[in-house]
Amino acid sequence: MSEDVAAKQGLWLFGYGLSHVNSEDHRGTPEAPGRVVTLIPRAHWESLTDYHASAPPKTWGVAYHIPHEFVEEVKEYLDIREINGYSIDFAAFHVPVYVRHSSQSADLSSSKSSQQDSQSISCLVYIGMPNNPQFLGPQDPDQLAAHIVRSRGPSGENKEYLYNLEEALERVRKDAGVDVEVDNHVKDIAQRARLQEETLGS
Repeated sequence: MSEDVAAKQGLWLFGYGLSHVNSEDHRGTPEAPGRVVTLIPRAHWESLTDYHASAPPKTWGVAYHIPHEFVEEVKEYLDIREINGYSIDFAAFHVPVYVRHSSQSADLSSSKSSQQDSQSISCLVYIGMPNNPQFLGPQDPDQLAAHIVRSRGPSGENKEYLYNLEEALERVRKDAGVDVEVDNHVKDIAQRARLQEETLGS
């Protein structure tokens, strides 16, 4: 796609949630980093010793369309926000047919494809690469939950980030209109964090 075409069409941005990365500037501090999520290749995940034995085969999330007149402003903001621990990449986002033909998705339904599987669009995504110093990988779930409960940063409490992520993923799952596997990893950590809060409050 040429820069002229891209400039006219705007930018697609993918929002998601999976593995762990330090957050020193939003949900934690340099002295006490919080925990946020990233995407990693499945092949790399399979090489790790994860306390959760399985992971969904697909990453579900939301693709946000940024109109061309706001791309520069949004990109500048996100580059600053995600500078700690994240790199820029582009990933294929597969849009189910029912979304393509929905009246709620005019930007996607312009496709004339008659394929019955999905339409793929290229989305900008911020990811924490395994070779980044902030990348953590698997951690003991109870220790991770305890760390999240006690961490906070300029953007708020780390536990608020976790609970909002859990809620958002569940909303995406329900809105998908297809059989989407529950992200048991995020749900498990959130449940452990609530138990930690109950213990601290007792």
